[in-house]
Amino acid sequence: MVALTLYHAVPSRSSSVRWMLEELGEPYEIELIALSKGDQRSEAYKAINPMGKVPALRHGDAVVSEAAAICTYLADAFPGANLNIPIGDPLRGPYLKWLFFGPSCIEAAILDRAMPRKEEPRRGVLGYGDIGTVLDVVSGALKGGPYLMGQQFTAADVVVGSALRFGATFKLLPDLPEIAAYIARLQERPALQRTVTLDGELAAAAS
Repeated sequence: MVALTLYHAVPSRSSSVRWMLEELGEPYEIELIALSKGDQRSEAYKAINPMGKVPALRHGDAVVSEAAAICTYLADAFPGANLNIPIGDPLRGPYLKWLFFGPSCIEAAILDRAMPRKEEPRRGVLGYGDIGTVLDVVSGALKGGPYLMGQQFTAADVVVGSALRFGATFKLLPDLPEIAAYIARLQERPALQRTVTLDGELAAAAS
């Protein structure tokens, strides 16, 4: 019996977790959630994720939701894949920063750009400040190596990279060379290429 089950929909944020699972190389099962049919609002699924959204992950008796939390959990649960920074390493702090920075700053800033507010809020009201600062911080980090943690690819790159790929796909990001090059490097990873292919097959089957 496969211990890992991803509750997944295409297209959705759960693709970032599928990418993470492909990077791990561990066997996993997919439980498809048809958003168009309202599967995410069923009582059976809300018992797994009361928010009624994907992704969610079952690992044995553990259930985890929220994409960044799942990626963090998987990286720690399978340290042999070298996708985490272990507790006790001083780089654990910056690593965790990026895992939280992805959904709370990058994704929030991109979505605000996609759906502008009627009135521009004061800068201090927004947790991310402004999108220019957010992207400058990411660009600065990438000058130190091919990935956020330097030479090591980690779960933080899955989380941050997924948000940036989303923004680039829908042309919601300014043209910044460091970020464009980073996305291009991520696109070359076999695990991401497998994820795109597998999710494309699911989308085609559902159409």
